[in-house]
Amino acid sequence: MLYSSTNYSTPNNKAVEDMVCGKWQLVDDALTVQVYREGSEFRAKIISFDDHDDTKPMEYWTDDLNPNPALRSRKILGMNVVEKLTYNPTTNTWEDGIIYDAKHGRHWNSSAYLTKDGFLKVKGYWHVKFIGKTLTFKRV
Repeated sequence: MLYSSTNYSTPNNKAVEDMVCGKWQLVDDALTVQVYREGSEFRAKIISFDDHDDTKPMEYWTDDLNPNPALRSRKILGMNVVEKLTYNPTTNTWEDGIIYDAKHGRHWNSSAYLTKDGFLKVKGYWHVKFIGKTLTFKRV
């Protein structure tokens, strides 16, 4: 379900659109992202993650599995992992984005919405929304 029953309508639509902006942490604390607006699009970049591997600090992890060899040396920390999300005022959702899964080197379609409890749900899917994976974030 990508429609939240919460009505975020206000006279200032920009404020409604920007409700997704800020720091969000996966509920299992493994990843923290910064969601921000760039023009009419919303993006998210990694600001911390738990690599479950104490062999090197998170600042040294690179995008080794990227399908583009030229991008394999870029750092995971600070990398944009969500791009092109746009706000849909009819459904109070952010739609038509792309999410990048650095663990597997894959890009997926993405959408997001806020729950009435204040959680951010981000869905990665391949063309069909009801088939995919949803990540739950809490605001920090």
